[in-house]
Amino acid sequence: MAKKTKAPEAESLLTQDSHRFLHTYLNNASPTGFESSGQELWLDYIKPFVDTTFTDTYGTAVGVINPKSSYKVVIEAHADEISWFVSYITEDGYLYLKRNGGSDHMIAPSKRVNIFTKKGIVKAVFGWPAIHVRDTAKEETPSLKNIFLDCGAKNKEELHEMGVHVGCVAVFEDELITLNNRYFVGRALDNRIGGFMIAEVARLLKARGKKLPFGLYIVNAVQEEIGLRGAEMISRRINPDLAIITDVTHDTQSPMYDKKTNGDIACGKGPVLTYGPAVHNKVLDLIIDVAEKSKIPFQRQTVSRSTGTDTDSFAYSAEGVASALISLPLKYMHTTVETVQITDVEQVISLMLETLLQVKEGQKFSYFKS
Repeated sequence: MAKKTKAPEAESLLTQDSHRFLHTYLNNASPTGFESSGQELWLDYIKPFVDTTFTDTYGTAVGVINPKSSYKVVIEAHADEISWFVSYITEDGYLYLKRNGGSDHMIAPSKRVNIFTKKGIVKAVFGWPAIHVRDTAKEETPSLKNIFLDCGAKNKEELHEMGVHVGCVAVFEDELITLNNRYFVGRALDNRIGGFMIAEVARLLKARGKKLPFGLYIVNAVQEEIGLRGAEMISRRINPDLAIITDVTHDTQSPMYDKKTNGDIACGKGPVLTYGPAVHNKVLDLIIDVAEKSKIPFQRQTVSRSTGTDTDSFAYSAEGVASALISLPLKYMHTTVETVQITDVEQVISLMLETLLQVKEGQKFSYFKS
């Protein structure tokens, strides 16, 4: 009997350098309003692949290919992650907090955090009463009113000596891992995995010697988690003709998701393309055509008003920018175990790359002939 041979696995788009950058980039804290260290890592990685770079006042970072071209195309992700602000310190040295972005109070108890101070990082933990001393008949769930940080300080004065004060930012400590050689798992994949993907698009354009007939602006925007603020600022500065945004969206296959409400989206089935008012139908049709011709699998989802992503800021900036959203399916959003499938990451990169190669200089996306 002839021996069965295993089909060769598809060659990965990602290099060893790509993986090293991803781990360094994801493991570095980049809380909303304090993104600069992550932006420096991102700029260092992307500089060999672009002609020039620049940053704006609040820290959005941009790499540009063909900066003298009048026709401008943006690919964009956001650089910030959810975190906490120290908002109150008790006399006996416990810290109470406010959200910086959509931080989840339900997952906080027993988590470790890094508090960033001018004297360096201070370690802390979210404490919680032991099960032995809680009244199960009157079980109190975590909330912003009762979660707290313990730095091991004996009082407020010792905390001040450590550099901790109201306004310090705290970030969960968890780092990136690979699960079953199939998934990336960690905090802040929302949406620094997007920053990684757009950087990989730039790398592949360079590696494959592809020349674009327009200016490409690779944008890693700040402050998305508190209202799309970085995209709002940079969209007006660049004033592009076309914007393709990438962010994460909810995988709805794991328990406790309602597919009738949130759609039927799965990790492993490819990029997700969104239908909604902010998404320009002609740009979306272009992306779908590219996906079908390139045999890149994709999924569809809808939004009723806004996308809730930086797409909205680009679409509605200045006179309006033809915009579309390519999303990456993600499990367990805004937890420390955000999970994405590696094949989906590669397919989002491929879809963005192949779409750029089909855009023509001066291409118009008006719904009307005149």
